[in-house]
Amino acid sequence: MLRSLLRLLLQPLRWLARLLLALLLVFEEWGWEPLQRAMAWLGRLPVLRQVEAAIRRLPPYGALALLLLPTLLILPVKIIALWMIGKGRALLGVSVILLAKVAGTALLARLFVLIQPALMQLGWFARLYTRWSAWKLALLAWLHASLLWRQAAALKRLLRCRLKRLKRRFMRMA
Repeated sequence: MLRSLLRLLLQPLRWLARLLLALLLVFEEWGWEPLQRAMAWLGRLPVLRQVEAAIRRLPPYGALALLLLPTLLILPVKIIALWMIGKGRALLGVSVILLAKVAGTALLARLFVLIQPALMQLGWFARLYTRWSAWKLALLAWLHASLLWRQAAALKRLLRCRLKRLKRRFMRMA
């Protein structure tokens, strides 16, 4: 009795946590590919091409250690941003945190593409990555099937349609 009551009370919190996690994943996925492509474009520069080639040759555990690089590089920047916020420069601090997040995601996305083959040689990593991928796909499928997502998609289509109409009207007036 108590267990089922507790489950009933926690159900909305589980739903909210699941929704927030799914939205976070959507945000990360939204930025991951374009940022990775931008970093790949930068990787065409002669100096960076050599660096990327060296990264591709890393052994599995060296590649794993390299995954810590974005976190290590961005942590001091985030601490400075928090200091700025504490000193009353909230907009600047939040802007620095957002910029650091985008830069870190771009770096991590590119690094992961370069080192994924080496990482997949680690049996435990390959198993975890396979589980993570399946869990992520299931969570995103749940989100895309939700009423909230479908309504947001319908609203997006409606707004796009209205913007096209406004653009046509404006073009006729010009």
